[in-house]
Amino acid sequence: MAQRIATFLNGATRTLDIAIYDLRLAAAPGATVLGAFQAAVQRGVHVRLMFNQDHPADLPVPPPAEIDWAFLDQLKSFGVETKPIPGVPDLMHHKYVVRDAGTPTAEVLTGSTNWTNDSWNREENLIFTIVSPAVAGTFTQNFEELWQNPVVAVSGRISSPWESLADSTHVRIYFCPGRGLKLVHAMARSIASAQQRIRISSPVITSGPVLGTLAEVVDHGKIDVAGVYDATQMDQVQRQWGTQATASWKIAAFHGIMAAAPFGSKHSTPYAVGSVHDFMHAKILVADDYVYAGSFNLSHSGEQNAENVVQIESHAVAELCSAYIDHVAARYGGRPLVGS
Repeated sequence: MAQRIATFLNGATRTLDIAIYDLRLAAAPGATVLGAFQAAVQRGVHVRLMFNQDHPADLPVPPPAEIDWAFLDQLKSFGVETKPIPGVPDLMHHKYVVRDAGTPTAEVLTGSTNWTNDSWNREENLIFTIVSPAVAGTFTQNFEELWQNPVVAVSGRISSPWESLADSTHVRIYFCPGRGLKLVHAMARSIASAQQRIRISSPVITSGPVLGTLAEVVDHGKIDVAGVYDATQMDQVQRQWGTQATASWKIAAFHGIMAAAPFGSKHSTPYAVGSVHDFMHAKILVADDYVYAGSFNLSHSGEQNAENVVQIESHAVAELCSAYIDHVAARYGGRPLVGS
């Protein structure tokens, strides 16, 4: 993964704008990425990086960011501009890079991965690129609003139309918190209207519209539904729900889904400072030929965080993501793969 990130950075000719929740790299991966940053600045690329500065103490998931300040100091010594974004009360949870915005070859790299050794060596994650000046422009708009006014709560009010890529794939961008409700209701509509399959990969599944609609679809029993989640993090969430009378329906809905659909559940290492982070971290929803992927856990708290999601309309991409989810789910007790 370090080489994939470095290759993307090495392709920049004018600008790199990076928004990343967690940045903590050591040893070879750290050296590879540092080298790409230094080389970019040396060839005249304007590089900006913003990151989440802190984490609410009472938020069970996602795990706190652990910024490596020494790593950031090295970046600044190269000439990289950096900006901490306050993560209290709401997280700056983005994970994207915009390369050469405003040029015909502008490109975006995004997905679920943080920039940490654990993310690249132990977690399940998704990463992908989109070559599109229009899409890069939309991400740049989001980056600029947080760079100029680093307040998560007022960010993300960007309405993005469907864009056609060179291969005729259609994509649409959502940002939270500004379009958080629009995003989860779009997801719920896609789940409700699916005719063939639904696949979900998410550390947690707590968004009310998503959880309620998924429970209804599973109860009807007409659609092939499967997926994978992080059992350790969902256990934490359910303990929190147990203290809230209004959340009892979510507990029942979640258990109903898990009883009827073949979900895998990874029992990851509980978060602790200095512990191994091996979470099931990929964040993907597939509903027929629609794919939603990015930084967004399918969570209620995610609606208030700064998040980015790409909705993709593509049979080929949906097939690829479904196969990936099935592979990960089978590893953690989901439906066995055919021939395995």
